[in-house]
Amino acid sequence: MIEVGIIMGSNSDLPIMQETADILKELGIVFEMTVVSAHRTPERMFDYGKSAHKRGLKVIVAGAGGAAHLPGMMASITPLPVVGVPIKSSNSIDGWDSILSILQMPGGIPVATVALNGGKNAGILAASIIGSSNSEVLERIIEYKQTLKEKVLRTAKEMEENALNQ
Repeated sequence: MIEVGIIMGSNSDLPIMQETADILKELGIVFEMTVVSAHRTPERMFDYGKSAHKRGLKVIVAGAGGAAHLPGMMASITPLPVVGVPIKSSNSIDGWDSILSILQMPGGIPVATVALNGGKNAGILAASIIGSSNSEVLERIIEYKQTLKEKVLRTAKEMEENALNQ
């Protein structure tokens, strides 16, 4: 069953949103991915947002650059949690327009916002949301974070050993 919807404003957002897909794959979470433009295909956006929970989705990850209305608009029409990924696009004001458009939502319409171009973290957050009610996913998140810890400890040990040998 598909649990996460990954949507983006245009195909140019795909390199960042692919990071979301890759980490979800790694964590064994089934997802769908498509383009849903808040500005160019508003009817498609409304249909997607209003039907998402009925189709079994549990989280929507929405990436957008520039004015970045997609995550907020999606949050306004779906009862599901929405994770917003601000994307630094070619017409961006150094990414700040995307960050602020997603981050500064009015009361009652929350969007969990990750860092600029933070597709991977958006996938991890979506998995963590699912893991809060799915023990198998929760265990995979725990294992994933343990591998991060082990990598840092290995790096620290190597660095310390190299410093001693100099």
